[in-house]
Amino acid sequence: MIESARRNESKEIQVVPLGEPAANSESSEGHNAILAEKRWLKILAGYRQPRAGRSAFELAVTVVPFALFWAAAWAAVHYSFWPGLILVVPAAAFLLRLFMIQHDCGHGSFFARRGVDDWVGRTIGILTLTPYDYWRRAHAEHHASAGNLDERGVGDIETLTIAEYNALSRWGRLGYRLYRHPAVMFGIGPAWLFIFKQRLPFGMMRSGALPWVSTMATNLAIAAVAALLIWAVGIVPFLLVHLPTVLLAGAAGVWLFYVQHQFEETHWSKEPDWQFQHAALHGASHYDLPPVLRWITGNIGIHHVHHLSSRVPYYRLPEVLRDHPELADLGRITLMESLRCVKLVLWDEQTKRLVSFRDAARLAAAQ
Repeated sequence: MIESARRNESKEIQVVPLGEPAANSESSEGHNAILAEKRWLKILAGYRQPRAGRSAFELAVTVVPFALFWAAAWAAVHYSFWPGLILVVPAAAFLLRLFMIQHDCGHGSFFARRGVDDWVGRTIGILTLTPYDYWRRAHAEHHASAGNLDERGVGDIETLTIAEYNALSRWGRLGYRLYRHPAVMFGIGPAWLFIFKQRLPFGMMRSGALPWVSTMATNLAIAAVAALLIWAVGIVPFLLVHLPTVLLAGAAGVWLFYVQHQFEETHWSKEPDWQFQHAALHGASHYDLPPVLRWITGNIGIHHVHHLSSRVPYYRLPEVLRDHPELADLGRITLMESLRCVKLVLWDEQTKRLVSFRDAARLAAAQ
């Protein structure tokens, strides 16, 4: 859909750089802003070293509660204590946290030993239904191109500009509206992604053997673990516990990924104006969650810092904000404010903001 829309739209984008102002000219101001943003890379390098003991502790306090809540939910089903199925909610929360550890492993930031990170990530991928090596490659592309209007489509929420949307056919616009509907984005979408789409390396069919090996090996491991659990607890209890656990965790994960890039004042630009550091700091949000949710989500809400330096372990991200509080206000959105982000679906190149379908129609009528 994006490629089809791009062929019908070719407006240039003017980027207004943010950062330290300069007195000489607009050009020198932009140059100084880029230099200021690049300096953050050197500052954040001091936080990139993980602590092996802390990483092992984080893994233990996530795996053990997940297993206990899963087992307790199964026990509730086994003894016909149906209210006990509410325990799939905390089980899903800890499964989500396991995905955040898998995410850090993909960046090589959890143990900072590639082999250990990879095998921990692959093992967690069996529980999260996510083929680790395939996902890691797609996610690396997302980090390398986030906020770049010329490089959309891999590991992203599909986002069109107003002009691209208007250039679509009637059926194309209907398809985009359905795709961006909350029921699809956070209901049908996560189920499709985690249960079906990730069973084949979509988007990387011709990218060599690794995506296929990763996906097929994960599928076999998932089948083996599922067969063992079905043998141990029965197919109905297994489905009643594990399916909602995965779907709840998946929906929460998609929501987090969505709101960390789909907020009103996010940043998008085209080459040659696109700059990695600027896109990281201003194209990813600081999702300022309550402490419990911050812990469950592995501090992923400090997303602008993560995008600027993905090798910083998630448990060290709060240290960055503590030592450099000026970063806390960049792209900050609260839990209540984030609920309004659902309606933001199109990029307005004139105001450089995400807008709703209604706002886009109003802008078109005003022209």
